[in-house]
Amino acid sequence: MNTPVVVDTGPLVAIADRDDAHHQACLDHHHGPVIVPAPVSVEVCWLLGRRVGPVAEAAFLAALTGGDPRIEALDSVDYQRAGQLVDRYADLDLGFVDAAVVAIAERLRIDTVATINHRDFRVVRPSHVDSFTLVP
Repeated sequence: MNTPVVVDTGPLVAIADRDDAHHQACLDHHHGPVIVPAPVSVEVCWLLGRRVGPVAEAAFLAALTGGDPRIEALDSVDYQRAGQLVDRYADLDLGFVDAAVVAIAERLRIDTVATINHRDFRVVRPSHVDSFTLVP
């Protein structure tokens, strides 16, 4: 499938961590161009360093140098939107990284999000579509 997807932290960690309960499902799910919001990469590195070790963290960073997946930096509009989302969904404890995923998906007009966190992403209403298509 060639549909672009904005990816959250969970699937990237699951792919790198063979002990993760979602490892196989995330490996098996092949999708089109992958966009990683910059804050997601920081969270992935932190989790991999703690759960799997520095070798996995370094391998993830090396994988980001080829352009696929593509790292997407946030601009001022994305930070503003992330703040709005964190405030609006305070009862979910949405957090900056998930809000950044939504903001990037909205700006790029992408309706598919790769996440393990279906609970939060099913509740959040993006501005460009009624709801996200969530994978895996």
